[in-house]
Amino acid sequence: MFGLFRRKPPPEPVWVDVAGLRAQMSGSEAPLVLDVRGADEFVGPLGHIEGALNVPLPDLPAQQHAITEAGRPIVCVCLTDKRSAAAAAQLAAAGVSQVSVLRGGMKAWRETGAP
Repeated sequence: MFGLFRRKPPPEPVWVDVAGLRAQMSGSEAPLVLDVRGADEFVGPLGHIEGALNVPLPDLPAQQHAITEAGRPIVCVCLTDKRSAAAAAQLAAAGVSQVSVLRGGMKAWRETGAP
């Protein structure tokens, strides 16, 4: 009986690699790059992807409406991909259909020499 009230698991994230994100960013409908690291990490040694919006993961629920208002696809980014996967799951659970995660995060971005 209790099995009827189980929560549905969050959807699996859609992954994009660095080359895929770079291609999307140069396309006609560039995604919103949502960096969910803390502000100190965003401006820290790894820096951030040019044009990225910094909304730390704990602040995401309060900023969610403003983020989704533009109607652009969203690519979530963090240091590796753990927090960004959590952010993508939150956005997907809230009904955002075009959300993905940068596989490997900023570490992967920098390893490829991307600016």
